[in-house]
Amino acid sequence: MSPMRDAALIRPARRGFAALAVLAVLALAGFAAVRSILPPPAIPASAPADEFSAQRAFSEVRTIAAAPHPAGSAANDRVREHLVETLRGLGLSPEVQDTVSTQGGQLSASAGGTGLARVRNVVTLIPGSASTGRIFLVAHYDSAQTGPGGNDDAAGTSTVLETARALTSGGRLRNDVVLVLTDAEEACLCGAEAFVRQHPLARDGGVVLNLEARGSSGPAIMFETSTGNANLVGAYAHAPYPVGTSFAVEIYRRLPNDTDFTSFREAGFLGLNSAYIDGAAVYHAPTDTPEAMDRDSLQHHGSNALAVTRELGGRDLSTLRGGGDATYFPVPGLLVRYPGALVWPLAGLALIAVVALGWLARRKGRLTGRRLALAGALGLAPIAVAPVLAQLYWTVLTLIRPEYAALPIDPYRPGLYRIAVIALAVAVVVCWFALLRRKLGAAALAVAGLGWLAVLGVVLAAAVPGGAYLATLPALAGALAGIAALYLRDGAATAVITVGALVAVVILLPTVVMLFPALGMGLGAAGAFLTVLMMLALLPVVDLIHPSAEPVQGLPAARARRRGALPTLVASLAVLACTAAGLVVDRFDAKHPALTQLMYALDADTGTAEWLSAETDTQKWTSQYVAGDPKPVAGILPAFGAEELRTGPAQAATLPVPNLTLVSDTAAAGGRVLTLRLAPQRTVRFVTLHVAAGTEVSAATVGGRPLPVTTSAGGGWGFGFVFHAPPAEGVEVVLTVRGTGPVKLRAMDASDNVTEMPGFHARPSGVGVLGSHSSEMVAVAKTYSF
Repeated sequence: MSPMRDAALIRPARRGFAALAVLAVLALAGFAAVRSILPPPAIPASAPADEFSAQRAFSEVRTIAAAPHPAGSAANDRVREHLVETLRGLGLSPEVQDTVSTQGGQLSASAGGTGLARVRNVVTLIPGSASTGRIFLVAHYDSAQTGPGGNDDAAGTSTVLETARALTSGGRLRNDVVLVLTDAEEACLCGAEAFVRQHPLARDGGVVLNLEARGSSGPAIMFETSTGNANLVGAYAHAPYPVGTSFAVEIYRRLPNDTDFTSFREAGFLGLNSAYIDGAAVYHAPTDTPEAMDRDSLQHHGSNALAVTRELGGRDLSTLRGGGDATYFPVPGLLVRYPGALVWPLAGLALIAVVALGWLARRKGRLTGRRLALAGALGLAPIAVAPVLAQLYWTVLTLIRPEYAALPIDPYRPGLYRIAVIALAVAVVVCWFALLRRKLGAAALAVAGLGWLAVLGVVLAAAVPGGAYLATLPALAGALAGIAALYLRDGAATAVITVGALVAVVILLPTVVMLFPALGMGLGAAGAFLTVLMMLALLPVVDLIHPSAEPVQGLPAARARRRGALPTLVASLAVLACTAAGLVVDRFDAKHPALTQLMYALDADTGTAEWLSAETDTQKWTSQYVAGDPKPVAGILPAFGAEELRTGPAQAATLPVPNLTLVSDTAAAGGRVLTLRLAPQRTVRFVTLHVAAGTEVSAATVGGRPLPVTTSAGGGWGFGFVFHAPPAEGVEVVLTVRGTGPVKLRAMDASDNVTEMPGFHARPSGVGVLGSHSSEMVAVAKTYSF
């Protein structure tokens, strides 16, 4: 008889020993799989000169992230000067690319109009000995206005500097290496766009390695590639600690997210994008300090960046294009990869193998067609229920602790909550299995579980080919193991079933671990879904360790049922215990504050001011400033487009208004050409200008850059733009408009000193600032007519 059916007939002693042995093997495999994606220990400053040392790089982090340094600020000027001096100290000849650039990526159609910035990129070349192309090491050195950017992106910038030091300490590579430290990434990706569109070194393209951080800890994950990545992934596999999955690439390509890598990719560069992403509660916040950084994550970033640069540095870069996309994922000791052309054959093979398993099991009397059909129909239950419960779980957590809803991605210490979601999914599957096994049989449920995996593999092959392996390979391994087990007995059958289960654990468990910080607890359903897939692949093993609901060698049925409920009870108690412990451990304090968002706007036309907040649910601290339902603000602040904000009355401050002057007004065919100068009269992060909706703008040039003229901000305003890091002398604007009548324009500038406004009360300990691009903003707007 097959162990898939007769596990409950094994003598209790032998069954218990087998269960413990299998659990030990799977636990060790799971530990090894998870450990293989964790960052390596940081290497001290005493390391050899040609190695990457996180300790050496961290000294740069301290200097770069000494204070918030958004583009255009005096603090950013100091950071740039330090970068230039450091690169010169390595014997290089850095230059500063000082130019105006429009924004890149999907941001180019933002609600407030086209974004621009004055950018000052730091660029230098490490020449190769016989170059076949160029490798570009890219990171941005500016920070968000709300935080010092200890991780985002002092991590990437310091990694580039330490990698350059290691490269210049050894022999020359075959290929050129270009270091590109970009400006104004946080504002509009304008630095990267300026480099790829305007700099001579970018003219022939090449291979870019972009280095980012969206948190403070965790593995440095290679999460995005250019298309046709098979050869690039082959180079990345030479990294000492490769962590990346083709599933992540597929998902990221479908998200509305951008980094500097976007501009390079859209300009035709090949490349890889890497970041560590756990600890995301500090993202863009004042808490993103050097002290918040896990230096092991910095080591992971640097060790991989240096190794991949050296690998690419010795290759003929002209051979990297082509080959299609690869499927790849980490396992202990290596990065498994295979051509994308195998996705459909493997998906089909997995489906055939599961069908064969069901047919053979039926022929051997281990299940009936009716039982298998019912098991298949009911197999959808845990796949659907577990993700729904995971989302309800997060909803309950935000009801218990409303401050969680304002966090950008995750709580400060989400580990116990993540374990609770995994335990919740396990409880659902084990409960489903316990309820149905007595009537349908373990064999039918196991085959049905593998069947759903195989079907999902086909769906993923069609929708997200790079993610099909998550279902296809566990289904294939489980089905082949099940077929073998039909012809084996006792220990041999148990061993082969365990091998099939190992494939599911090694593939799916690391993905679950990586997916939680990638999507956050607010999308914990994704982690629950993948946990269910893993549990479905483990159903033959679950049968081995889950006592039967039927009598076993004289064991009373009632006692057997109680024993059968034990694993479900344990998993359920784990959910409650982890939740309670999580609420105790993850409390808000001065180092881990609840995050609030507040702005101030002065309408110079009326002399009135308002407090504004983008909080979805107004927090207690913010409620002293704003109230009521969100409302559109584009009429006063066109740069906010269709965004709705909560508002409250504020005392009008005495602030200088943005100065808009008419330089010239000349007639054109059917209209006028207005040359204007927009200049802030105070230290600001950006300025905006919008034209009244009734005026047709046929052409526009800002800072010497032509802009599209189709943007409509709403609220009575049409074409407009946002200019980041404006020079002190202002920005030249040339508008060609239809008609000869007066032209009404709305000018606005924005600083980041809301704490200086009248009526502001200092945040108490445990209340902090949300790391959004509008937090702490003070906007002053005035209407002009020419």
